[in-house]
Amino acid sequence: MWDESLFRKSVEGALVGFVDERSAWLSALGPDALRLVASARSSMAGGKRLRAAFCWWGYHAVAAPTDPEALIRACGSLELLHASALVHDDYMDASDVRRGKPATHREYADLHADQAWTGSAQQYGAAAAILLGDLLLAWSDEMLRTCGLPTETVGQALRFFDLTRSEVITGQFLDVSAQARGASDVDVAMNVLRYKSAKYSIERPLHIGAALAGAGSETLDQLTRFGLPLGEAFQLRDDLLGVFGDPALTGKPAGDDLREGKRTVLVALALDALGPADAAYLDRSLGTDLGERDVLGMRDLIDGCGAHAQVEEAIAALTDRALAALAAADIDETARTHLRRLADAATQRVV
Repeated sequence: MWDESLFRKSVEGALVGFVDERSAWLSALGPDALRLVASARSSMAGGKRLRAAFCWWGYHAVAAPTDPEALIRACGSLELLHASALVHDDYMDASDVRRGKPATHREYADLHADQAWTGSAQQYGAAAAILLGDLLLAWSDEMLRTCGLPTETVGQALRFFDLTRSEVITGQFLDVSAQARGASDVDVAMNVLRYKSAKYSIERPLHIGAALAGAGSETLDQLTRFGLPLGEAFQLRDDLLGVFGDPALTGKPAGDDLREGKRTVLVALALDALGPADAAYLDRSLGTDLGERDVLGMRDLIDGCGAHAQVEEAIAALTDRALAALAAADIDETARTHLRRLADAATQRVV
């Protein structure tokens, strides 16, 4: 039996231990450096640890680990990468809240204002978010390289880890470029979704775990056939939660994606389905200072035109395709069972 709670605690412990080791020499640089380290710890706290879990079971799909603690550290590197992406993403999206707390750029802007420092509080907050995200990104690579698993297999995993980071960064730029153009297109939105989130959330963690276990190309291809459609379903669920999620569970204001003006697949489908007047209203309202009634009205439009139901259907179809690929994959049976459970957790979540 796999204790999911214990796994999350183990990953958390590995992350804290890693940061503690780095903070030993950073403490000599004074209170500003210590504050940055504290923010690093805070940015890693909590979360579902899905990326670490897919990496863990990607390894088990191929072989039983000989050094579980080293594998936990390797899995933790993906959580550092995720934390980095969230810090940068919050700043680029001008999102003020993350898991019910101020986002990094907002926290440091408020600190600047409270201390009455010179210069721009917003610029200081932006600089802090960029640098914290960069530090977490650098640490993610270091944590994988020094995890303690054999150098040869870590080298194979690093090939996928390097690719993952390039995909995430490029996907993020595709996203901000799409927002800047203010145009909604389903194909463009799916491409953004695939490279900004879907691949690094599930497919690449599976690859990294399997590579650490010495997997061959055929196994890696089988994991792609499972992981990529599942990652797309995972992000489509996230897009629904960004509009229809419960703030008490998501830790973000209701309809936050609408306020941030995100041109998601959900929004693109709604703009295609709505009549001219409603589509124009939805389009010009995206990314504005929406009140609660505005959000409710936009939700009703998206739901009423069938876009909400279309995304639910897409999630179901992608999940079915992923599970069929998983059933056909030549992998360990215990790993298959837990990957099936993780698939449910990824696509049926409410947070």
